[in-house]
Amino acid sequence: MDQPSMEQWNTRSGQLNTPNITVVMPTYNEAENLPAIAEAIFALQLPNLHLLVVDDDSPDGTGRIADALLAVYNVGATTRPRMTVIHRQGKGGLGTAYVAGMTRAIADGADFIVQMDADFSHSPAYIPQMLGVILATDADVVIGSRYVPGGSLDERWEWNRRFLSWWANLYSRAILGLRIRDMTAGFKLWRRSALEAIGLENIRSNGYSFQVEMAYLCERLGFRVIEIPIHFEDRRIGHSKLDVPVKLESAWRTWQIRWRYRHLRRRQPAPAATWQGAQINADSRG
Repeated sequence: MDQPSMEQWNTRSGQLNTPNITVVMPTYNEAENLPAIAEAIFALQLPNLHLLVVDDDSPDGTGRIADALLAVYNVGATTRPRMTVIHRQGKGGLGTAYVAGMTRAIADGADFIVQMDADFSHSPAYIPQMLGVILATDADVVIGSRYVPGGSLDERWEWNRRFLSWWANLYSRAILGLRIRDMTAGFKLWRRSALEAIGLENIRSNGYSFQVEMAYLCERLGFRVIEIPIHFEDRRIGHSKLDVPVKLESAWRTWQIRWRYRHLRRRQPAPAATWQGAQINADSRG
């Protein structure tokens, strides 16, 4: 199957269009990474691509650097700016940062929303492939997955980090009864309608468990979810903000998610599309 061009037929709207794509990127102390990741994103040269940075008052001046980048990337923008920054007071957490960014992206007219980290653990080079998959298959969500065939982790990861990541996914999948392989994946491409159906105002998880709650709702609401393999690179600069206590806290919060949505009936997903090299969750059995 060939990936569709940006000028493509959208099977849901029935119209030929060039979609608006917004990359939502929370930041906290990413001053050294942000200029490089922004440059890599805009080097993709995708039409109507927008970067929305949500900074939680980073002590290292990430917010000031983000403002300086506005002057670089918004020069000559006519219909809408190429980059926007949301400044939040204090460290509000990953989940609320994503909710704020996604809500703003929807309000600003985004058709598709990418969520990703600023530290190059998620390579921007995958974004065109993710967009091609979602357009070709009419999926609701495309996940950049470490745990489908072809996916991989950075070779520099210590064995304990690998084990903890593997265990967190197995644990969450077992408790919540899900088929998604990478439950804690933070690299996703969302169709606008999927986020609207979830109702971002109802999301309660904030830290690491935000990814789990969103994945759970994808399956409970019957979304068509596709996981494509990615290589997950260790962050280039700085240290991971997800330490062991944070991950262990997220483990017991998985039970909260199950209890919170105990009355939400699982809907049957749409018939699965096929995509070479991707895992289609409606066909997954483990």
